[in-house]
Amino acid sequence: MGSFLMQLLQGRALLFIIVLGLGGSFQIGCHITLISSPSPFIQSFINSSWTKRYGEAPGEDTLDLIWATVVSIYSIGGLFGAISVSYVLSCLGRKKAMIWSNVLSIAAAGIMVMSKDANSFEMIMLSRFLFGVTSGLVGNIHPIYLGESAPKKIRGTVSVTMATFSSIGKLTGQIAGLSEILGQEHLWNVLLCVPAFFSFVQMITLPLFPEAPRYLLIEKGQTEKCRKAMQCLWGPGDYKLEIEEMQLEQDALKGQRSRSVLELLKDSEVRWQCLSLVILYEAIQFCGIAGISLFAYSIFKEAGIPVNKIRYVTLGVGASEILTSITCSLLIDALDGECCFGELKDYDFWVPYTTVGLVFLFVICYGGGPAGVSVPLGYEMFVQSHRSAAFTLMGVLIWGSFSVFGFVFPFVLSAMKSFSFLIFSCVCMVASLYMFFVLPETKGKTPLEIAEDFRNIRACRSPAEDKHLETKL
Repeated sequence: MGSFLMQLLQGRALLFIIVLGLGGSFQIGCHITLISSPSPFIQSFINSSWTKRYGEAPGEDTLDLIWATVVSIYSIGGLFGAISVSYVLSCLGRKKAMIWSNVLSIAAAGIMVMSKDANSFEMIMLSRFLFGVTSGLVGNIHPIYLGESAPKKIRGTVSVTMATFSSIGKLTGQIAGLSEILGQEHLWNVLLCVPAFFSFVQMITLPLFPEAPRYLLIEKGQTEKCRKAMQCLWGPGDYKLEIEEMQLEQDALKGQRSRSVLELLKDSEVRWQCLSLVILYEAIQFCGIAGISLFAYSIFKEAGIPVNKIRYVTLGVGASEILTSITCSLLIDALDGECCFGELKDYDFWVPYTTVGLVFLFVICYGGGPAGVSVPLGYEMFVQSHRSAAFTLMGVLIWGSFSVFGFVFPFVLSAMKSFSFLIFSCVCMVASLYMFFVLPETKGKTPLEIAEDFRNIRACRSPAEDKHLETKL
């Protein structure tokens, strides 16, 4: 850890990680929590806007439909951004793609601010859609840019900062939504624009940093610029080993162009990587963390915590996730302690408070395990020519699953009550078994070495003369 901190301080790496994080995963975390606090004010605005326009109040079903659209259109925008990220990266590169994503975020903020004076809830929808597109783009560009800028030995540790900034974004959204700050009826349109301020900060500071070194060498063939970029970020040195490793990957690719998602899925050589990516990210989306986030208010309320104090307890949940993601960079098993705390809460006074403890425990385990390991693992499993398509697929999995979960979970909860968390428990178990028995170790290996390990996996018994990777299974 000491040598890691020394490397961060020798060049501009620490500032680079902060600047990249504020315009990256921080945006997603902030947008997820910001919409909750001003929801009554926005619904009131929609009601008054409709009444002024049509001379009568909207029906309850109409109001619910408009509000559901305002909430869900962010995910649709995220899905659109994730699908287009491969094309954007191939046209603009890592650095310019990040900067132009910030421009889109600032434009969305301008539309949101004007929506109140224009008395238009449609402008809220448009702004939320553009914010979603921005989140879909930066959610994929951030880990690629960060991973391609970090030395091999500390790439995993550096990549974990993406989860840290996502957690910081969630907590920032919760704090900004407090009534003492921006959570007031006349400021709801300003509150929803908080992430755009950090987009502006990144837009004016990111030009001070270099393009991703791996991108410069492997895709552009600019060895000297790659060396200068490494020296700018990580301090003086010739970085001979890192450059040789990049050149080996460049030679192995033999000038191959970046693959499309369809080509990635058809390529039999990366089938195990694609399967691992799907299992990992579907497990994260359906492990229960989204359910905990959405229903934390009702859980704490039933636990007997005063309503006016619940928001501060929720802040504690956000803070615990940040602390965990900062201090834990190793893979830990995802626990499923949330699966059985529901029905018991009505039977004894101590059980509700145990529920609160289990929620905190679950969030800590999630922040220290799946949230931290998913980004570096997703990066390391694919070589340069496949990486953009892999992150596009990853974005589709994340945003598509997020949309499906938000639509389906209320019906599942209504039908199964607290037992709906048993589904999450099964998802966690299946994913844990796959990761433990099948997934090869990636720590300290180059993407080429990891790709070779995946190619040598055999699902069934292979002939003795075949070279194969012995997994725990």
